[in-house]
Amino acid sequence: MDPMPAPHRTAGQRAGDAAEELVATRLTAAGWSVIGRKVRVGRGELDVVAVDPGPPRELVVVEVRWRTGREFGLGEETVGWRKRRSLREAGFGLLDRPELPGGGHVPRLGLRFDLVIVEPATSADAGPRVRHHRNVLGT
Repeated sequence: MDPMPAPHRTAGQRAGDAAEELVATRLTAAGWSVIGRKVRVGRGELDVVAVDPGPPRELVVVEVRWRTGREFGLGEETVGWRKRRSLREAGFGLLDRPELPGGGHVPRLGLRFDLVIVEPATSADAGPRVRHHRNVLGT
């Protein structure tokens, strides 16, 4: 039986995917180990799951937000209490598992939640603007 075709991705979804790829690439370049992308845990989805080499070495759930502009506020303002609850439930749910969905070991480390905002470049010769906020849920 043929697998089902991948669902059509909107331009906004493709931009979000590209932002997640940019963040994963930058984390890897900084010495982090990206162990999962778009990880489904229960009803939640974790954009990026990585290990920050520290010190201290930590398992990090990274929520990535792509914003085309600031006319409706900052990307940081888009993470409300519902999203925070969903991230917390999925992140701690991940710790209850020995493996990531689809395989891969879940390291037994302290858990941290980071938020990374990606915005378009301000000029043609500049790269996208990236703001990385650590420990946004205060675990």
